[in-house]
Amino acid sequence: MVGSPGYLSREELMEWQRRIEEANRNNIFCYCRACHREWVASRPEACLCGNRSIEHITCWQFPDD
Repeated sequence: MVGSPGYLSREELMEWQRRIEEANRNNIFCYCRACHREWVASRPEACLCGNRSIEHITCWQFPDD
């Protein structure tokens, strides 16, 4: 790592932010509050049941198991 231990250089920080933005655009966890269906989409969308009350969470917030 370039820079002081424990800190990102400006370039590293910009790259990290770019990757988070890309993950947000392509990996959105969707949860239907009506039928409880769950799916991953690249954009917020209505559920197949027609309900538009959907919870949207960016997938990068979930740990990889």
